[in-house]
Amino acid sequence: MAFTYFFRDAQTLELLIEQALPSLRGRAFIRIWDAGCAHGPEPYTLAMLLREKMSDFVFRNVRIHATDIEPGFGQRIAAGIYAEREVKRIPERLRERYFEPANKPGHVRVVDAIREKITFAEHDLLGLSPPREDFSLIVCKNVLLHFDEEHRRRVLRMFHRALRPGGLLATEHTQKLPARVARLFETISRQAQIHRRVEIAGDTRTYLDGPHELAGQPAEEAGVSQVLPGRKKSGLFSPFFMR
Repeated sequence: MAFTYFFRDAQTLELLIEQALPSLRGRAFIRIWDAGCAHGPEPYTLAMLLREKMSDFVFRNVRIHATDIEPGFGQRIAAGIYAEREVKRIPERLRERYFEPANKPGHVRVVDAIREKITFAEHDLLGLSPPREDFSLIVCKNVLLHFDEEHRRRVLRMFHRALRPGGLLATEHTQKLPARVARLFETISRQAQIHRRVEIAGDTRTYLDGPHELAGQPAEEAGVSQVLPGRKKSGLFSPFFMR
């Protein structure tokens, strides 16, 4: 499981929210996918920042789907309990608002108003099957740098498919989009790697490179395994993804 911490790269998350807010207001559901979220600080940070920027009326529509490949990770972090030392980076005002004492010495718990916005499910990005295909925002900031370029392209094409028209993608600030998939997104921030989904004319269901790239066919039907050797196909999705 990758290491992360609360409010890591908060500037990127704040820029993402700033860019997204005008299109999010008025939607019945605001679905966000935090892909590769490790032990949970990032989706909780995202929820706190959204809560700070949104009215009660808009925030009630937020659903954050947090995924990681680590087996059972969701059960370990859904309770939202963290050691006090792990929340020291959080501004005091936000720490007081969004955390409460936990039933465990030296630990605090994320308040229910934030925890209830987030569901966790085990998911392998290299399976190339998104949890759903109507996300307004996708955050993937701690995973793509570990993939080679071919698999990075495949995952980015999956993200394109999983986003709503005009949806936004935030990636690691040190990772630029590979040239072969750059046409799928418009980079909208000079300060961070934030990209808007571009509508592509014609059949956009082709998301694999190479000789197996058959329009309109899922990877398995095209004769391409969706799971790389040595990786398991989890297939485990929370029922909350069906909301």
